[in-house]
Amino acid sequence: MTPKQREDFLQQLLALHAELTGKAPMRIEPNRTDEARVGGDEDEQPLNEMMQTIASSRNRNTDGTLARVVKALGKLREDADSFGECEECGEEIPMGRLKAMPYAEFCVACQNNKDGPKGPVRRKHLTDYKG
Repeated sequence: MTPKQREDFLQQLLALHAELTGKAPMRIEPNRTDEARVGGDEDEQPLNEMMQTIASSRNRNTDGTLARVVKALGKLREDADSFGECEECGEEIPMGRLKAMPYAEFCVACQNNKDGPKGPVRRKHLTDYKG
């Protein structure tokens, strides 16, 4: 990786860091403020709970991404030559992957190994059940 490419990634990571730290955590206020209150729209409470769950999930994802961005910035500052290397196998992470996610820690193959199989679980026989 050239010094120019490292500088470009540094600028991209700094911009992403500023964006993520500038965001306030999402918060959805509960619509039921009184435990005794019953009635109203019966879909209102489940919808509100779903929105709170989504907001919580987004906040966790933002925190995780921010931690990875900080780690990548540290790598660029402390040992720039190791930036862009897979932390598992040591191979270079493809440039396209780094452009999409400059905070990527693993190459595609190692990331797939860490994530495990994707997709629906298929039964081979009618009596195969997952409990």
